[in-house]
Amino acid sequence: MKSLFLHTFGCQMNESDSQRMRESLAKDSWQTVDTPELADLILVNTCAIREKAEQKLFSALGRYREEKTARGALIGVAGCVAQQEKGKILKRAPYVDFVLGPDNLSALPGIVRQLEAETIRKPIVQTGWMDSSGYLFPRADPEASRGKVTAFVTAMKGCDNVCSFCVVPHTRGRELSRPYAEIVQEVADLVAVGVREVTLIGQNVNSFSGGCTFPELLRRVAAVPDLWRLRFTTSHPHDFSPALRDCYAPGPLGESKLMPHLHLPVQCGSDAVLKRMRRDYTVAQYEAKIADFRQLAPGVALTSDIIVGFPGETAADFEGTLALIERLQFDNLFSFIYSSRPHTTARLKEEEWGVLQEPVKVARLERLQAIQRRIAAQHMAAAVGTTVEVLVEGQSRSDSARRTGHTGKNQTVNFEGEGTPGSLVRVLVEASTASSLSGREVSVARGSTTLPFPKRALPVLSN
Repeated sequence: MKSLFLHTFGCQMNESDSQRMRESLAKDSWQTVDTPELADLILVNTCAIREKAEQKLFSALGRYREEKTARGALIGVAGCVAQQEKGKILKRAPYVDFVLGPDNLSALPGIVRQLEAETIRKPIVQTGWMDSSGYLFPRADPEASRGKVTAFVTAMKGCDNVCSFCVVPHTRGRELSRPYAEIVQEVADLVAVGVREVTLIGQNVNSFSGGCTFPELLRRVAAVPDLWRLRFTTSHPHDFSPALRDCYAPGPLGESKLMPHLHLPVQCGSDAVLKRMRRDYTVAQYEAKIADFRQLAPGVALTSDIIVGFPGETAADFEGTLALIERLQFDNLFSFIYSSRPHTTARLKEEEWGVLQEPVKVARLERLQAIQRRIAAQHMAAAVGTTVEVLVEGQSRSDSARRTGHTGKNQTVNFEGEGTPGSLVRVLVEASTASSLSGREVSVARGSTTLPFPKRALPVLSN
């Protein structure tokens, strides 16, 4: 068989796209390998959110060039940097054989076959946008997920918000949602081969409009038999509706399979900066939404995104962000220094708004992250002495004799026990760090199975 090495940068959407590319090439007898030295095709799936990702791409391509020189391996670049830079990638790395945008994943097997057949290979650049009326979302191959415990399922792509710092509308296009029935069927097919937790993904997934609202989609997916856990990411505050909030409610109003974890990016704690970011809410409006949510669903873990050093961010603006973090006590934060991206309003306005010096941005990020580590450690320490339910995913990376998995709040747990992948176990938490819990298994809540579950008729839900 021919061998494929796939190097993925970026978000859950990129991870999902990489899996779809593996599956499509597997039908053409391509087998995935763990090292580029063994590969006949080296494919880099890229992210364009931050400038460092582009630097990583070209650094990796420089290393992979050696495999092309030594063995004639094909090299391809896919994903958001491919869409952003198009043919410019070939000017900087002329040894690349093809460049493939996110809308063109279905063309991958044909492109590879074409290049294999050519005696003199001519580089291929395919980054055009597909017409939305005829666009088909890549579908998961259930057999490729047999034996896996968790899976991503794409609900929509693109974003219409056009935040001033974000390149996504230029690399992923405008919002387009999948028909809800297609999503539900894909989830059912994955569950039939043993997947127990599904995460619905999209650049702005809670703006979903594929024949029903996003809260209705969650309830339809949750109705799939033998699905145990449901999550989604990522979302925008203006689409966090009362109906979506209610899905987290305890009791019959809520959806019990939806895990008690909400990721709702705030980006900054300054109204002036939020306005320049083109975020259509104020700090007070965001906090009111969170207060309302926590009153309805106390105990749900809350995570968020923060950008530090946005153009024009003053010391007072930054102090506002730190104060917001202290008030809201996020369980975790994904925090980054502002990265200037092409095609964005923020880049065009940098001179007008003012660019911060790198040492200032780094110092602010370090200060923010130190505060968040303290808060996260307090959240994790509160679990010590309690029993938590963990979906077992496999062996711990740090100790192969231990198991690892996640709680409903998405906390990583490493533990001693006999739980097999795909089982739900109860773990007594004995210790914690800012990033994980550890303990020992005390009982099994739900056992796993290595056999596929029989397909069942899906429940019919009214519109």
